[in-house]
Amino acid sequence: MYTVTKYPHGTFNWADTSSTNSAAAKQFYMDLFGWGKTDIPIGDGMTYTMFQHQGQHVAALSEATPEALEQNIPSHWSCYVAVDDVDALLPVVTANGGTIIFGPMDVFDSGRMAFIMDPTGAALGLWQARNHIGAGIVNTVGAMCWHELLTRDAATAKAFYSAVLGWEYNDLENYTDIRNRGRSNGGIMQMDESFGETPPCWMPYFNISEINAGVARVKELGGQVHMGPHEVPGTGYWALATDPAGAHFYLLQPFQIDTWEE
Repeated sequence: MYTVTKYPHGTFNWADTSSTNSAAAKQFYMDLFGWGKTDIPIGDGMTYTMFQHQGQHVAALSEATPEALEQNIPSHWSCYVAVDDVDALLPVVTANGGTIIFGPMDVFDSGRMAFIMDPTGAALGLWQARNHIGAGIVNTVGAMCWHELLTRDAATAKAFYSAVLGWEYNDLENYTDIRNRGRSNGGIMQMDESFGETPPCWMPYFNISEINAGVARVKELGGQVHMGPHEVPGTGYWALATDPAGAHFYLLQPFQIDTWEE
């Protein structure tokens, strides 16, 4: 019961990575998670690689654009939230201190999207589904299972996303659990001086069956492990890693995980 047919408004539904070394990154994720892939031409010699897991789309990768390379934008993962109406939300974004990075725009017949930046500097994708709902499977081993905001101003971020997406929160010690329509929907971490110059960002977590084996495999495949494994009591074991192109992501071995009910 980890397959998804519909995402409620405000729910994280997708993640993709923009890569400065797409060939190496593709092989890395396929070997790490056992993913298959389909390369989709998107024009100008570029492709969008859809990763598959258990017969479902699970995440994606694209080559960094020439403009991104010129600006020295590093490889990175982006997170997306399902919304009912992208266009209607954009005035709410700007009214609450956010910025429209680009969009709204149609993505073939897959959906309509925009990228926004919250007032604390983190970018997030908004996705209005048509033929592509996002990940067709979540939470199980090899699929995305959590999304997390790193920010230096958690209070401002919480107020912004509550106004834009209707999120509610459960404040824990040094962490905020995001609630959307009664379901845990990600987290917010207040960065301190130990994070150095890490920019505010959203990052995905992927479920791994055994954290120590996952960490070892990341290293074998040419990635790096920067933090962990560490235990969050009652939650699981996590580690922060980068792929061979330098994109950061988390591994999580959860003690228990939610199934999907829609």
